[in-house]
Amino acid sequence: MPRTGLRRCPLALWLALGLDGVGLACLLAGLFGDLRRRGRDYGDMLVYTGAIAVLASLLGWVLWYAGNIELGPAELGLDYRPSPPPLERLVRKISRRISLRLARPPQRHETTAEQD
Repeated sequence: MPRTGLRRCPLALWLALGLDGVGLACLLAGLFGDLRRRGRDYGDMLVYTGAIAVLASLLGWVLWYAGNIELGPAELGLDYRPSPPPLERLVRKISRRISLRLARPPQRHETTAEQD
């Protein structure tokens, strides 16, 4: 059964939703909570932590979105043509040079003494 909708890339979706939830909770607790302990205020730390968590959730959303892009084999073949591996390119280049040298007739170098 093909995966459709929310069932594709569930790990990325749960990562994004979890980080959004944690970030929002930290932001709201930092903004509206009375977080003074031993004379120190921890509200700013929670606001910054929440903002970082929400920003990090963007990675999860991008991964989830990218995982849900559907391309058929025909469409993929139009856009993506893999280049041969470096070793294969090197072998082809050497083979081509050897073939060209063998296909050429040997060149004869004449000296100036023979031309007189």
